[in-house]
Amino acid sequence: MDPIPLDHRKLYRLPWSLTDNVISWLEPTKQCNISCDGCYSANHAGSHKSLAQVRADLDVFERSRQTDAVSVAGGDPLTHPEIVEVVHEIARRRLKPVVNTNGHAMTPALLEQLKAAGLRGVTFHVDSLQRRPGWTGKSELELNALRQQYADMVAAVGGLSCAFNATVYEKTLPLVPEILAWGQRNPEKVQVMVFIAFRTEDTRFDYYAGRRKVETRELVYHGGRPERIDISAREVAATIAARFPGYQPSAYLNGTEDPSAFKWLMALTVNDGEEILGSVGPKFVELTQVANHLWNGRYLGYVGPGAMARAKALLPLAAVDSGLRGVLKRWAAKVARRPLAASRPLYLQSVMIIQPIDQQADGRASMCDGCPDMTVHDGRLVWSCRLEEQLLFGQWLHPVPREGKPPAA
Repeated sequence: MDPIPLDHRKLYRLPWSLTDNVISWLEPTKQCNISCDGCYSANHAGSHKSLAQVRADLDVFERSRQTDAVSVAGGDPLTHPEIVEVVHEIARRRLKPVVNTNGHAMTPALLEQLKAAGLRGVTFHVDSLQRRPGWTGKSELELNALRQQYADMVAAVGGLSCAFNATVYEKTLPLVPEILAWGQRNPEKVQVMVFIAFRTEDTRFDYYAGRRKVETRELVYHGGRPERIDISAREVAATIAARFPGYQPSAYLNGTEDPSAFKWLMALTVNDGEEILGSVGPKFVELTQVANHLWNGRYLGYVGPGAMARAKALLPLAAVDSGLRGVLKRWAAKVARRPLAASRPLYLQSVMIIQPIDQQADGRASMCDGCPDMTVHDGRLVWSCRLEEQLLFGQWLHPVPREGKPPAA
């Protein structure tokens, strides 16, 4: 499929930076309870950090980084025996705790405890290349039943942002619209949908730790079978747009080495539970981020289901936002045909596409410029998606084109 025609000059470049960002990424454990093909984190049993270590990591964030929310990840954070206390510690610091989990250990009782501790949202990772008891080998369409179980659980507790993400592989790329269609049918329960393009090491290169050549099979994201590792955000967006004409991205982060790349590509769709009526435009996203920073001193992250269900109140902003003008026009036409449609609430739903690390031809790594998912290692900020390099080799690996010269000392 041809890439969607997107011009970064007509979108809003999200203002997030290393030191002033919407999210920070806390890993209280590297232990996990299932296995996912696209995961970049090794499963280290018994790797739980103590609460003192968790507090030290949060201290680093507070010293180094203005943050709205803290993603609690891993591993799977629900395997941590003190996960409720971890969430409480984040909330005590007036940050928004959001648990990133595969959901396998989530129960209504645990979710209630987490909410009482200050939890603000849950992100569930569900895709068809997971080995999950009872669901291994299920298709993306079949997994919508599992997604529904989790969404219903969160909705029953109430007041929490609910997000779903999935790794996108070559064989699952055509099914992305089906996953989104499920989310679109549940706008009152699902506020965010995230699609992450699969990446693994690039076999065009040899990898070095300093001047020492290393075997990348030691890394969890070493490729075990032929897979496309060049799926782009543009390609995922084009797949979505072919199914949902009202889908239109409005904001982005670019790459550190490739400014034309859309490393985080955001759309905020507006729908009424029956259809996507359109997407807000760049001006609305800019207004939201800038206003929140002016008022609260930080960029805006996870928003609760109540606020996301009040998209109708945003329609007067059509005067300044081209995307909302399109939404207003389509909604008014629908009401003219079916007057009872005016009584239906309109929902905002965030659709995010993430294009992880890309190797340039000379080996340079193009990362997300302004990455929200920075974590802490040895008291300093590092990319969470490359944390294994630090854990195994104590430094970043340097890709060198095969037959090229090793890096200078």
